[in-house]
Amino acid sequence: MISNFLFRFAEPSDTSLILRFIRELADYEGLLSEVVATESLLEEWIFQKKKAEVLFAMDAAGNEIGFALFFHNFSTFLGRSGIYLEDLYVSPANRGQGCGKAILQKLAQIAIQRGCGRLEWWCLDSNIPSIAFYRSMGAEPMSDWTVYRLAGKTLQHMAANDKENP
Repeated sequence: MISNFLFRFAEPSDTSLILRFIRELADYEGLLSEVVATESLLEEWIFQKKKAEVLFAMDAAGNEIGFALFFHNFSTFLGRSGIYLEDLYVSPANRGQGCGKAILQKLAQIAIQRGCGRLEWWCLDSNIPSIAFYRSMGAEPMSDWTVYRLAGKTLQHMAANDKENP
């Protein structure tokens, strides 16, 4: 399956394509209004600060048809890094051809090559097709964990040690 696709890591000149894929994914998830990323922010954080990596999946002609944006996290229990997959997206015209699975297989290979202990990601509860896809590959939902987040004004108040909630 993985051999049906080509892969390459993104370069700074790919920033507009990364943002396009992010917007397409957000639109698919009904969250386009939440995208505030810009090309300059992506270039800064991905390529200058090197806080994330982007892997493109390409068809046989070399056209980018999907992407994965990921970064390393750390498990204290395992005592080693893992890969956290922030976004996985395949363009609608290329879905159902095994590209999503090939991207996950490639990321698993990268995780093993780098000595990582796990590959993990979140999925919206409402994204039933993706949940079925992930489960079909043996991915297990972490139903005993709840994600918590500080963001925006709440994050700013926490950083300022403000005792009042926004």
